[in-house]
Amino acid sequence: MGIRAAVVVCVTSFMLGSLFTHWIADSLTLWKSPTTDQNIWTAATYYSIIANGPAEIQYTVAAIVLLGATTILWSLRDGRAGNLMFDGGSIFLFCTSIWMYLSSVLPSIFSLFKNLPPHPSTHAVPQELHSAIFDVASNNLICSVALTGVLGLQAGRFWAESADTDDLESLRAKPTPGPSRAKTPQSEE
Repeated sequence: MGIRAAVVVCVTSFMLGSLFTHWIADSLTLWKSPTTDQNIWTAATYYSIIANGPAEIQYTVAAIVLLGATTILWSLRDGRAGNLMFDGGSIFLFCTSIWMYLSSVLPSIFSLFKNLPPHPSTHAVPQELHSAIFDVASNNLICSVALTGVLGLQAGRFWAESADTDDLESLRAKPTPGPSRAKTPQSEE
């Protein structure tokens, strides 16, 4: 249990850290009001850097995510109720994050930000970029919340299993009451 849980927690934390780096762009769009064209353009430039980054980084992130998914699925093998409940929820949230990132975030980043047009100093940022940046930022936030849920479920599993272990140890430590023997005059002889 220890190594498996450590791998899941480390991979999930890595993925959360990766998503939190997008805060540079997402905070300018989701949490600033009103959102200016300069904020949109800064976020678009950030996503353009990601879209044009080295492929090795993307392969490394994909390998780490695959390791996490494999580890969570592997723990379902023993079929214990705790694994089915906590790991089932973890798998759902983990896979939801991966699906959302693969189906929404990455296609937007690679289709819209790979070849970013020149800085629109004299005219407004295209509306297509506005909505795409808001969608990417929203999806990043949803993925972050889901991955935080994975960490919460893994912490809950650890707590539940440690409570079960404590209960078993306390039961083993208690002497089991046996039939009491009353002293009879015959047994004193």
